[in-house]
Amino acid sequence: MGKTNLITAQSPAELGYSMPAEWEKHSATWLGWPHNESDWPDKIDTIRWVYGEMVKKISQGELVRIIVRSNAEGKFAASYLKRAGCDLKQLSMVVHPTNRGWTRDSGPIHVRRGKGSKAEKAIVHFHFNAWAKYKNWQLDTKVPETAAKVLKRPLFDAQFNGKKFTIEGGGIEVNGRGSLLTTEECYQHPTVQVRNPGMTKAQYDEQFKKYLGVNNVMWLLSGPVGDDTHGHIDDICRFTDHKTLVLIKESNKRDINYKPLAENWERVRDLRLEDGSRPEVIALPMPSPVYYGDWRLPASYANFYICNSCVIVPTFNDVNDRVALGILGELFKDRPVVGIHAVDLVLGFGSLHCLTQQEPI
Repeated sequence: MGKTNLITAQSPAELGYSMPAEWEKHSATWLGWPHNESDWPDKIDTIRWVYGEMVKKISQGELVRIIVRSNAEGKFAASYLKRAGCDLKQLSMVVHPTNRGWTRDSGPIHVRRGKGSKAEKAIVHFHFNAWAKYKNWQLDTKVPETAAKVLKRPLFDAQFNGKKFTIEGGGIEVNGRGSLLTTEECYQHPTVQVRNPGMTKAQYDEQFKKYLGVNNVMWLLSGPVGDDTHGHIDDICRFTDHKTLVLIKESNKRDINYKPLAENWERVRDLRLEDGSRPEVIALPMPSPVYYGDWRLPASYANFYICNSCVIVPTFNDVNDRVALGILGELFKDRPVVGIHAVDLVLGFGSLHCLTQQEPI
């Protein structure tokens, strides 16, 4: 691996870079091999087989880069993935010690300028700090540095007022045309999991524009209970194309999620896209509550991942699984929509989208 070209003097936007939409063509998907048993108590082996299903689907249309802590762990992962029916030629092991495997948040967030064969790609280092909640993040926060070396790409150092600027991939959603969606619960709460103390909404807007090349920032309020990240947008509301959103909706008025999710439906009426138009907003149901002991887990159909070959959607052995798959199937006409059983996966307080990070072409 060569030396990283670390860019500090200029921002991605100043140099013409922006973050592509997830449905645009990928060259690869990044995943972190699961090893932290505290994320999935008594379930780690089951989770490896869920990864096998994920990798089997994703690798049918693109390379899968799997972050492993050592060459030995790479061989161990390959043994599972081979038995799961994955094509090992479609896998690339990247050795980097990690604390966890939530690659959406700690992995390399790409920006791009130009298109086609002349496209130039770079990575933005957003200085992951375990959602301002856990103390063990010092290995995870360096994943973008390793990715930049492996891919030989420039690395932008995200800063605000001389300090590290921290966001996560799960906390942002872009349409590739200039609009970005996020939540106040995640980045504006004054006391809980504060990533960048003292930053106002207007200052966040400027940082999003500076480092992700967007020009229009839209804020929803909050997400479902049980979300360890405190309000990540990828459990709540997602773009399915540049002008269409799916927004989760709880129909049971007695459910603890009913009021906060209804407030998002009030807020979404006022949102406007980069061209001033209203997004089309389609309701995505919630599954029945999923628990582990007394813990309410953040089970959400919005945590789907769009890859080249298909859209993988978390399912929960619930009557609404088929409804959610049907809604998404109508919206994604260009690739199949497939369910992946996520009842065990969501024990880690996240699912398919939280574990993946796209690398654009």
